[in-house]
Amino acid sequence: MALVAARPSPLFESQVAEFAPRLTCLTATDGADRLVEIADDPGVDLLVVATSGTVGFRPTITALGAGKPVALANKETLIMAGHLVTEAASVSGAPLLPIDSEHSAIWQCLEGEQPYAERVQRLLLTASGGAFRDRAPETLAEVTPAEALQHPTWNMGPKITIDSATLMNKGLEVIEAHWLFGLPFDQIDVVIHHQSVIHSLVEFVDGSVKAQLGLPDMRLPIQYALAHPRRLPAPVERLDLPSVGQLTFTRVDAAKYPCLALAYEAGRRGGTSPTVLNAANEEAVARLLAKDLGFAQIAELIDAALQAHTPRTLPTLEEVIEADAWAREFARHWSSP
Repeated sequence: MALVAARPSPLFESQVAEFAPRLTCLTATDGADRLVEIADDPGVDLLVVATSGTVGFRPTITALGAGKPVALANKETLIMAGHLVTEAASVSGAPLLPIDSEHSAIWQCLEGEQPYAERVQRLLLTASGGAFRDRAPETLAEVTPAEALQHPTWNMGPKITIDSATLMNKGLEVIEAHWLFGLPFDQIDVVIHHQSVIHSLVEFVDGSVKAQLGLPDMRLPIQYALAHPRRLPAPVERLDLPSVGQLTFTRVDAAKYPCLALAYEAGRRGGTSPTVLNAANEEAVARLLAKDLGFAQIAELIDAALQAHTPRTLPTLEEVIEADAWAREFARHWSSP
């Protein structure tokens, strides 16, 4: 067993004391190369990638190249280098196991339904709609970061909560779903689901629809990935449908959520465009939280970065990292015309 963290913390120290892992790493002091060594270690038979940023790239590809399953909770790995990750998985036959609740839901609905291309009509990712789900688009220009951090369902960190308010989180998940399940972007849709009980759905060519339901609790998709192909009892609250009462859905308002269209555009352009999308968004959110950018300007900044970038087709990992750095520099210095 191995445990890795970015830097020392009481939680990490308590986990090391409780589980006594054979290998440990703190990337702030041990360096990113140590992650690759751990991923390649013969005693590691499954890699969980829950890092943020680009540090998870090389360990992921190393583990897949060695034929080890990889459970992904890191968006950047597939968004920025999806072609490299899926190629490594295809060559070795090692599975990619999604941990995000939406992709786990699709994965569960697709069990026994291969080949997807012959059976699946479309994937439906559900979205809460974020803090401004019930606000009119014309009211969003003056909203504050504090208002954007008021998520209606999930208790998450600031960055992902802002992404939920812009629906960029769902745009990034669309790109991930494209790589995980091999379907084109015109077969991947997003729908607003207010109760966050249905985590995603799959529509099949005969019109039948499967959905995975459960109360919002990340322990379930994490356990499903780690225990697969077994399904084990989980310490989660059970769903009581009569208590839920009703499940409601609305279409995505394109005027309210321009970031979703930008994600589809970047995904279809391919190459390093998703890299630029992701990096520009991260910097835009950071500027919003620092009160250096308005909420409505997030989409403007990302659009400007995509228009200014000439994407590289089938980039190497080094070219992906270069595009990431370019987009961050662009976003930090961008100002609204």
